[in-house]
Amino acid sequence: MPDWDGVCRAIGRATGHETTPAGAVSLSGGCINQAFRLSATDGRSWFVKVNDVAHRAMFEAESAGLRELASTDAIRVPEPVCCGTTSRHGFLAMEYIPLRPGGDAGELGRRLAKMHRTTAGMFGWDTDNTIGSTPQINTPGSDWVAFWREHRLGFQLRLAADKGYAGALQEKGARLMERFPALFETHDPQPSLLHGDLWGGNWSSDEHGEPVIYDPAVYYGDREADLAMTELFGGFGGDFYHAYRAGFPLDPGYPLRKTFYNIYHVLNHLNLFGGGYGAQAEGMIDQVLSRL
Repeated sequence: MPDWDGVCRAIGRATGHETTPAGAVSLSGGCINQAFRLSATDGRSWFVKVNDVAHRAMFEAESAGLRELASTDAIRVPEPVCCGTTSRHGFLAMEYIPLRPGGDAGELGRRLAKMHRTTAGMFGWDTDNTIGSTPQINTPGSDWVAFWREHRLGFQLRLAADKGYAGALQEKGARLMERFPALFETHDPQPSLLHGDLWGGNWSSDEHGEPVIYDPAVYYGDREADLAMTELFGGFGGDFYHAYRAGFPLDPGYPLRKTFYNIYHVLNHLNLFGGGYGAQAEGMIDQVLSRL
């Protein structure tokens, strides 16, 4: 069990209000961290993620990512309060938002389009973070093709090779690494602020019905990469895509680039969970190569 006294001392230092724990309730939904609603004796409460001490850097990067998203004033995100370590655990404490499933997907689409209009001078970000529990390298660069080749597709293929996934996956991956720049001959993306891991389980609505996004893997990149992730596992619906396109139309060629971008996430699932994700990744690579 986490040291709730230690967590509350950190919250007290961050907020300037002495905090005494009244209890913590375990919450479901996470596959990497433990999650709790921590309550204080004065009635306040926080959402707290907990893992071992070695994960403090992961929590610090997530906290920075939430602040980056919040700075756009486009979509609500939980406000981070503090992160730190106790004797046995690393933790991230943030605002507790009572969430309800689903919500106004059209409003989410409009707000995501607004968020994607926040741009930077370089692709990547000044902080490395994680995609799931996999390291995500965000070393900034001006060349999107080079960034994706080195820090996204190439990184996952190398990790897969290290885990023993060789043969056809690596052969097809090598061909894709060579040929995918053709996807960008008529598409010149700008470095838009991305959530980075925007699947259906990472958005919901607050008590007022306003969309909320969370669990980010933030960086600046092609906004189509965020849109592609929303289509990988579903959970958004037609109103979302209609509203997004109305606010920020997509370039021709997106359907093929969507498949290309999602190879990154499927390879990451292979590296995290194994199973049938290798065959899925190969099929997606075949689909893209057949069009190049």
